[in-house]
Amino acid sequence: MNDMTGNVGTLEASGSIYFAPLLPWQQTLWTQLTQRVLMQQSLPHALLAAGMQGMGKRAFVWRLTAWLLCRKRSTHPSGACGVCESCQWLKSGTHPSLQVLPLVSMPVEADNDSLKEKSSNTKDKKNTKANSNSALKIKVDDIRALQPFIYQGGQGMRICVLDHAEQMTVAAANALLKTLEEPQAQVHLFLISDTPAQLLPTIKSRVQQLALQTIEPAVAIDYVTQVLGHTINREAVGQTAIEQLIQLANGAPLAAIDLAQATWYSKRALWLTTWQALRSGKRSSVAASDYWQSQLSIKEFIQLSELMLLDIRRVCLGLSELQKDINLSSALASYQPTGSGLETVAMSLQQTKVALQQNVQEKFAYDKLMQELAYL
Repeated sequence: MNDMTGNVGTLEASGSIYFAPLLPWQQTLWTQLTQRVLMQQSLPHALLAAGMQGMGKRAFVWRLTAWLLCRKRSTHPSGACGVCESCQWLKSGTHPSLQVLPLVSMPVEADNDSLKEKSSNTKDKKNTKANSNSALKIKVDDIRALQPFIYQGGQGMRICVLDHAEQMTVAAANALLKTLEEPQAQVHLFLISDTPAQLLPTIKSRVQQLALQTIEPAVAIDYVTQVLGHTINREAVGQTAIEQLIQLANGAPLAAIDLAQATWYSKRALWLTTWQALRSGKRSSVAASDYWQSQLSIKEFIQLSELMLLDIRRVCLGLSELQKDINLSSALASYQPTGSGLETVAMSLQQTKVALQQNVQEKFAYDKLMQELAYL
C-alpha cells in the first residue's frame, strides 16, 4: 500500500503532491514546525519520517519541503503558495535547491517529459522496474554525489530528501554519517522510511523523528468516511465496515482507503468459497486457476491471499477474526488448517513474488498457488 494514497493518490506522480491539503492528524506537527521557522528558530538538521505505509508521511515531507522553499512562506503559513518561482520549479522537477534520492521518488508533473525521460533512462540502465528494490537502492556513489550540493555554501536553504532510507547500503549509510555529524547551515536532510528498524542505529541516533505515527481512531474513522463517502465499490457501507478497514490497515487511514478501493477487497468471500471447494475436491485447481485469472492479476490475488491467510491464522490461534463480514469463523468451524500448512502457503506466496520479478508467466504462478490451496 502506498503512503500517498487516498485523496492524494492521484497526485503521487505529480508535482501537485507538494500542495495537497494537510492531513487532519498532521495539523499539530505542521503548526509546531512552521511556527519555529516563522519565529526564526532553526529546524533540526536531519528529520526522519518513519512508520508503516498509509499514514501520510511522504505527503507531509513533500508538503513541508515545498513550504520551506516557497518564496512566500511568511504569508502562507498553511502551505506553499503554488505560484512563486520556487513552487514552479518544484512542479517541473527542476528546483536547484532540492536533491532527491532515489530519482524515481521525486514527484513531478505527469507531462514533464524531460524528467520522465531522465528517470526512464536511469531505470533502463539498471534494467529494473521503478518500484523494485534495485531502483530504490541508495548506493555510496549516490551519497557522494550529494556532497557538492550540501557543501557549496552561500546558496540559501537546501533540502535533501532520501526516500526509502532503509534501502541505503551500509557503505552509503556510513558516507551519510559524515554529513549528519557535520551539519551545514541552511541544509536540511529529510529521511523517509517504511521500515525504520532496518536503518543503522548510528543513523537513527543522529536524526530527529517526526511525530507522525499517532492517529486518534475517531480522526481516522472520520477521515476515511469523508473520503470514501458511504459506498465501497458501489455498495453501501456503514461505520462498522469503515472500522474494519482501519483495523485491517493497522490504523493507517490512507492504507484503509487504498484497501477499500482495491479490486480484490470485494472478492474475499469468493476466495473463501474457492478454497473450501478446492479442499473438498468439488473444484479442480485448473478450473479455479482459469476462473481467477479472469478476475484478478496474480499480484492482486497474492494480496488477497495474504490477507485471508492472516485472518485464518488468527482464528486457528483462538483469536477473533478481523473480517466480521464474511463469516470466517463459521467456515473454519469444521476444519482448520495446520500451522505448518499455512506457513507453506505463505512462503509460496513470497516465492511467487520473487518469481514474477523474473518474468515467470502468471498462468504458471496461478496454477501452482491453486494446487497448494487445494492441499491447505
